[in-house]
Amino acid sequence: MATKPVPPRPVPRLYLTTPVVDETASLIAKLPALLAAVDIAAVLLRLKQTDQRTMISRIKTLAPVIQNNNAALLLDGHVELVARSGADGAHLTGIDAMQEALPSLKPDRIAGVGGLATRHDSMAAGEAGADYVLFGEPDARGQRPSAEAIAERLEWWAELFEPPCVGFAASREEAYEFAAAGADFVLVGDFIWEDPRGAAEALSEMEQAIRQAHAAMPGKAHAQQG
Repeated sequence: MATKPVPPRPVPRLYLTTPVVDETASLIAKLPALLAAVDIAAVLLRLKQTDQRTMISRIKTLAPVIQNNNAALLLDGHVELVARSGADGAHLTGIDAMQEALPSLKPDRIAGVGGLATRHDSMAAGEAGADYVLFGEPDARGQRPSAEAIAERLEWWAELFEPPCVGFAASREEAYEFAAAGADFVLVGDFIWEDPRGAAEALSEMEQAIRQAHAAMPGKAHAQQG
């Protein structure tokens, strides 16, 4: 009996982090074109800390712009605002924050987690019910692991575990490397918004790098032929 071929991995998708939002007008002016131009699975909204009513108002203003373009809206923290604002979920930093947030997010909303310093923490997050794990984001001091270390962690996770893994990329080269390592999503942020060519051009370049990495993955052509 012929063995059933392993289905090829889907092309990794982009996960876009916003700048820290203090007012929504400039972001609303840019987002629709970006979401229409490239395949963005989700937007991580970073809010400037202020009173809850103002933050909820800002989320509600941005939510339809993002969600009507088939992207999920996640909040960077602020779990208490998710349900009240219509967001799709939250990104948490660290195991403790995730476990504290799970009762209010599950089963209807997304709970993603980063700040996973060890493999043990990563596995604990997956077992606890994280919808994705993020590797490679800067810590509180702005320090990141090397690109090689991030890629190694992504490859390890992708081979062994079911929940999606996300690679935090700070350049086109990292986006390519993390997609090649098996990331399901590639998170991009500040360098996209700061690109002198404009965010649309930068995101298009990221998407192209991800697709090139996916096309070059070993065994992909064989799997498709099977």
